[in-house]
Amino acid sequence: MLCVLILAMLGGFSNARKVTKLHFYVQDIISGPNQTVWEVARAKITANSPTTFGLVRVVDDLITATADPNSKALGRLQGQVTFADFEESAPLMNLNVVFKAGTYNGSVITMLGRNAVTDKREYAIVGGTGDFRLVKGHAITSTYSVDLATGHVVLEYTLYVVHGKSSTLSDM
Repeated sequence: MLCVLILAMLGGFSNARKVTKLHFYVQDIISGPNQTVWEVARAKITANSPTTFGLVRVVDDLITATADPNSKALGRLQGQVTFADFEESAPLMNLNVVFKAGTYNGSVITMLGRNAVTDKREYAIVGGTGDFRLVKGHAITSTYSVDLATGHVVLEYTLYVVHGKSSTLSDM
């Protein structure tokens, strides 16, 4: 009898979860009058560090449906970027995807990871709220375009998110 109950509980957990692929673009403005990335702290050694060790920035970037900054706004990418590596310029990213429109309006996905300067970067999805409670997964990001004259960088994100209602003993 106990084995049947355990198997029923495990089946309830696996059936209640789903994988969602999310794809969007982030409008990162690193300079100019509409700047969305700001330096908030630096260590005594930051100016002499080849990796800008000790530099901390905060971001509040627009998330859009396409690479065009005038396309449908989906939300904001908000968080902190901390340069914490003496040997390589690979900042620690602590980011929230805050949905402000569409199916997931009001929900948040939290990502954490190391941003090594490569073609594709990967972050762990470590939590969420709203539709993304008990979330896990990973995000892949790459630089879509850079315009140094305007300070406008477009980042492309693809998230693979495992989420959904999980059963508990009291639900059964």
